[in-house]
Amino acid sequence: MNRRVVVTGMGVISPVGNDIDTFWNNLINGVNGIGHITKFDTTDYAVKIAAEVKDFNVLDYMSKPDSRRADINVHYAMGAAAQAVEDSGIEGRFVPERCGVYFGSGIGGITTFEEVNTKLINKGPRFVSPYFIPMMIPNMAAGTIAIKYGCKGAALPAVSACASGTNAIGEALRAIRHGYADVMITGGTEAAITATSLAGFINMQALNITDDIEHASLPFDARRGGFVMGEGAGALVLEEYEHAVNRGAKIYAELTGYGSTCDAHHMTAPDPEAEGGANAIRNAYLENGECDPERIYINAHGTGTPLNDKSETLALKKAFGEDAARRLTISSTKSMTGHMLGAAGAIEAIASIKVLNEGIVPPTIGLEEADPECDLFYTPQKAVEKEIDAALSSSLGFGGHNACIAFRKVK
Repeated sequence: MNRRVVVTGMGVISPVGNDIDTFWNNLINGVNGIGHITKFDTTDYAVKIAAEVKDFNVLDYMSKPDSRRADINVHYAMGAAAQAVEDSGIEGRFVPERCGVYFGSGIGGITTFEEVNTKLINKGPRFVSPYFIPMMIPNMAAGTIAIKYGCKGAALPAVSACASGTNAIGEALRAIRHGYADVMITGGTEAAITATSLAGFINMQALNITDDIEHASLPFDARRGGFVMGEGAGALVLEEYEHAVNRGAKIYAELTGYGSTCDAHHMTAPDPEAEGGANAIRNAYLENGECDPERIYINAHGTGTPLNDKSETLALKKAFGEDAARRLTISSTKSMTGHMLGAAGAIEAIASIKVLNEGIVPPTIGLEEADPECDLFYTPQKAVEKEIDAALSSSLGFGGHNACIAFRKVK
C-alpha cells in the first residue's frame, strides 16, 4: 500500500509563541526567543542564556491533579497536541484502533529526574515519588496523549536525540501510508533547560558561551560557536487523504517523503563527508517528486555549531547537486527558537508547512558574516516572499541520526 498522507491539524508551544499564529508571526518578523535563564540560578555556569517557553499555563490543557503527575515535557506535549486536535476537528471522528500516537523526545523527564534525585540524596529513598518512573520515561508524552483522546493504535516515542521529532513524524507517515492507521497524532517535545543538562552540554563544548542574546544562535554564520538550548513542543495531526476528504477536513499540506539514515561515524560529531545526511535528504526529496529547486524551501537543522552547519551545507550539495543547491531557499528558525532538541523537528515541520501555505520564508536572524564553507542562500536577516511548491525539514542528532521529511501543496 502507498496511501496519501495529509496534515489536518497543528499545534505549538515554543519560545516565540504558544499558538500557531503567534509563533508564525514572530518567525517571519525575526523575533528572538532567546533570553536569560529564569528556571534556576546560573551564577556558576559559563552559559546563562537559553530559549525558554514563556507564559505557558498547563491548566489550559490538563487538570491540576494530572499535571502534578506529569513532567514538564508532557505538559508541553499536551498543549501542542490539544491545539492540533482542536484545529483538525478529528476528536471523536476516528476508529480508536485506527488512530495512533508517535511522539518524540530526546531526553524525556529530566526535570523530574533532577528533582527526585535531590530528594533521594537529601532525604532518603522513602521520599522518592511513586510517580517518579512514569514521569521520567520518554514514552509518557505519547501515552498521555493516547489516553486523553482514546487512541488505541500504536503509541510510541521516537528517541533519536535532535532527530526525535522528525523521526516521529516520518514513522507516523509510514504507519498511515502502509495501512496500519488512518490517523496519527505526532510530533516532539522537550523540557531540558535544567541545571544538569545545561552543565552537560557546556562541558561537552556544544553551547555558545556568549552572553550576547542577539548574537548567540548564529546558524551558518562565520562567528558561530555552538547552539543555544530551547524547549517546547510541536504537534501535527496526520490523516489518510480520503479519510480527511470524506469528513470535510481542511488540509494544510501533503506529507510526501521521509528519509532516515545513520552516519555510523561518531557519538556526537557529524560525518565530515555528510553522506548520511545527504541520503536522508535525497530519500525524502525523491519520494516527494522532483520539482524546480527555485521553488523548494529547506528548513535546515542549522544549529550554529561549527561542524553541523558545514556538514549540512555539504549534505544539501550532495543531495541536490551543487548547481541546484545554490538555487534552494534555506533558513534556520533555530536562530530565533534556539535548539529545541527532540521538539525541534516538529516545530520546524510546522514552520515548513506555513511557508508552503503563506509564501513567506522566515529569516535566519543574526546571519551577518558569510562563511566560505557555508555558501548557500540561508535567507539572512529578513523574511522573503516566495512561492514554494515543496518544503523539506531536516534534523541531525547525536548518535549520527539523520532524518528529513518533505511536504508539498495538495494537488
